[in-house]
Amino acid sequence: MAVRTNVRRRIRRSAAATGFRTTAVAVLAAAALVSCSQGRTDGGLGADPSARSAMASPSADPEENADQAEQAAAEGTEEPTAPAESEPAAVRDAFATLQATLGETCTPGAGDCAYFLGRVTRELTELDESMRADGKGPGHFKKPLADMKVLFDTLGEDRSTSNLEKHFSEIVGTRDGINTWMQDHPDDYS
Repeated sequence: MAVRTNVRRRIRRSAAATGFRTTAVAVLAAAALVSCSQGRTDGGLGADPSARSAMASPSADPEENADQAEQAAAEGTEEPTAPAESEPAAVRDAFATLQATLGETCTPGAGDCAYFLGRVTRELTELDESMRADGKGPGHFKKPLADMKVLFDTLGEDRSTSNLEKHFSEIVGTRDGINTWMQDHPDDYS
C-alpha cells in the first residue's frame, strides 16, 4: 500500500511539474508575442499564416500547445528578410497609373502642386523603367523615352516643390505627349 501511495504522489508531482512548465512556456510565449506586436494592427502575427493557425487551433495535448507556443515565439523574434528587388511594372500598368493623373492639375505657387507634380514625376519615372525593361526593348519606345530623358535632364536630381513648379509646363507637357503617343500604340497597353 505504501508503494502505491508513493507512486501516486510521484505521478501527481510529475504531472504538476509538467503542467507548470507548459503553463510557464505558454505565458512566456504570449508575453513575447505581446511585446513584439506593440504598435501593429494585425495582432502581432504579421503575414505568417502558420502562426495564425497555430494560435487559432489549440490542441488538447498540453505538450503540443507548448511546442506551438515556443514555435510562435521563435517565429516572432526572427529578423524579417529584405524584400527582393521587384521588377518594374508592365508598361500597361505603369501607363495606367500615369493616365490616372490626366484629369488633375495644380496652380504653381498656390501651394497645391507638391503632391501632384511629385506624383506625375514619379509615374513618369516608373513608366521609363517599365519601357526600358519591356520585352519589346527600349527601341520600341524611342519617342517617349527620349521625351522623358529630356525632362529628367531638365529636372536634374532636384525634386523639390519649387523646382517641380518651375518646370510645371515641361512635366505636364511630357505626360500629355506620352499619353498621345500611347494612344497611337494601343497594343502596348491593352
